Order: sequence, then structure tokens, then C-alpha cells
Amino acid sequence: MSDIDPLAPTAVAPDGTPPLLAQTFDADRVTEIRHTVTACAEAAGLDGTRLDDFVLAINELITNAVRHGGGRGWLRLWRTGQTLYCLVSDTGGGIGTARLDERRRPAPEIAGGWGLWLARQLSDEMLVESGPEGTTVRISAGLGGGPEPTPPSG
Repeated sequence: MSDIDPLAPTAVAPDGTPPLLAQTFDADRVTEIRHTVTACAEAAGLDGTRLDDFVLAINELITNAVRHGGGRGWLRLWRTGQTLYCLVSDTGGGIGTARLDERRRPAPEIAGGWGLWLARQLSDEMLVESGPEGTTVRISAGLGGGPEPTPPSG
């Protein structure tokens, strides 16, 4: 884990960018945080299915933090260029290496184990740092914004 306390209220995004959102959460705030993330991500330029997918991925991460990561966590959302990032940290006991290395879809009859898999599937990139003092997951979603397509000539 980094030297920055992931639950420190003054923490900024890892690249020093001022966050669009920096919030602590617990079980009572999951729904509120999800709605706030939706509004911030939409204002940052994410829309349609990409917005829905990114918010669902974040919801899975904050739910995991509450259920498995000590009951509370810290979320930071920021934009760098044409990418939207979300960092979710908790103070739980960490995630085992075997679980982190698992890339297969969970069996449909299994009630748990879907959170990390879904977050990985619904975001462009997912990085996880985990140890006995907690877990931090960073996901990203591209906003597009490339050059305008050239209209066909003719």
C-alpha cells in the first residue's frame, strides 16, 4: 500500500489531480455515493451504456469494501485527459493472491464472488493493490473525445 492513508479526508487523486469526488462511505451511504458518482461521471463526459457500466463497477467495489473490507472505505473520482478514474480503498485484511489472479467468470449458481469480476469486465482497466492493511482498486473508463471523424467525400 502507499504511504498515503486511503481514508484521509485530505487525500487527492494519485496523480495529484484535484478529485471530482472524494468521499468516505459505509453501508448507510452506498446508495447516496452511487448517485453522486453517477452525477459526477456524467458531468465529466461519460454517458449511455459506458456511464451505466462504470457506475455498476464502482457500486461493486464499494459494496465489496463494506462487506469484506472493514465496513467502510474511501472513494476518489477524477478525470485526467480523456480518462475517468475511480479509486476505492478499504482497511480490510486484503484479498488473497489466488482470488486476485482469478479471471474466469464465477459460476452462475454462486451467489458471491462477482464483484471484482464485474468491475474488471465493466471498466477499461482495473488495478488492485492489496495487503493485510487493506485494498485499493483503481478502475478507468475512456471518455472518447478523439478527433472528429472525417465525413466521406463524394
